[in-house]
Amino acid sequence: MQYLKIITSIIGLCSSMVFSQHYTTSSTALEGKEFPKVDTERNVQLKVYFPDAKSVVLEGGDGMKNLQSSATKDKDGFWNITTSPMEIGFHYYWFNVDGKRTNDPNTELYFGYGQPTSGIEVPSGEDFFFEKNVKHGKIVDHTLYSEVTRGKRNFKVYLPPNYGTEKLPVLYLYHGTGEDITGWEKQGYIRNILDNLFAEKKAKEMIVVMDYGVALNPEQEKKPDDYPRTVVSAKNLDKIVVQELIPYIENTYKTNGKKAIAGLSRGSYQAMLIGANHPGLFSAIGSFSPVIYEGTESEPFKELPISALLKSKQKPFFFIGIGEKEEARFFEFNQAIITYFNQNKYPYSQYTSPQTYHEWLTWRRCLYRFAQNIFK
Repeated sequence: MQYLKIITSIIGLCSSMVFSQHYTTSSTALEGKEFPKVDTERNVQLKVYFPDAKSVVLEGGDGMKNLQSSATKDKDGFWNITTSPMEIGFHYYWFNVDGKRTNDPNTELYFGYGQPTSGIEVPSGEDFFFEKNVKHGKIVDHTLYSEVTRGKRNFKVYLPPNYGTEKLPVLYLYHGTGEDITGWEKQGYIRNILDNLFAEKKAKEMIVVMDYGVALNPEQEKKPDDYPRTVVSAKNLDKIVVQELIPYIENTYKTNGKKAIAGLSRGSYQAMLIGANHPGLFSAIGSFSPVIYEGTESEPFKELPISALLKSKQKPFFFIGIGEKEEARFFEFNQAIITYFNQNKYPYSQYTSPQTYHEWLTWRRCLYRFAQNIFK
């Protein structure tokens, strides 16, 4: 009997070792950290040191809403959390530690949900956003003073590997609600995506301006943070882009006058509003996970001048992308735009990202496709 127990223990230990070998550390983990880990079935393991905690619960963003997890505390004060298979892509997450939201000390922090937040990457098997052995562009920080908001505005500019050899087109690109100008750089891997596309000759080299998606003057900032204020902010952005940002970029960099605009989620609304208001200025508009604010049943585009595209002599290329598993409301917004374009025979390009939610893998895929179809 004792011999059987020993054999059973050895088999169990070996099985555990084999099982553990299927786990790899997430790309979002800090250097030298082992956790979080993801296995080949997308199950996740996390290990955090909260010795005085009585309760630790894993919480997170859109792609984790249906996730099941369990947490146990060991004798050394570490909490070991395991999950059911997680969705592919990038997911914000945090811990509820005795009622207090707490980040994972093992990961990089990303600005999401209005504050620095932990993130995990669940591999999809794609490498289009990986850093490869190609020539690399760079991202530069900028600040300008805006008369519209009566304050300084920060933004980032991506310059392609061969910048300086010729005049280039410019893409103006916006992030989503609760994020900032670091989103496309950190969560979006924009440098890797574009570096790889340019190396493969799949896209025209371009400059990308990653502007901040909130534009309110001191009085407007005091208003409730609701949809009407979001519309006001978008209208202010329209003025900033046309009157301040574009002149700044064209005075600072070697540009050829060609421009496109795109954004994700709230940024999609901003891109559509600005692009539709100036169809002669932008040759392409990208709407990633489209959102429409302040629409009504009788006037779905009450605060979105999309009809201006129909009246314009120039017809900007219009790209609409959405994740296959996004919430119904985003599909409703998506369908409203498609229906309108179909009814009015306006050309557009539709893309559905397989197996993804309202998160960064969806938007990376959208950018990857959009960038290949502009400035031709």
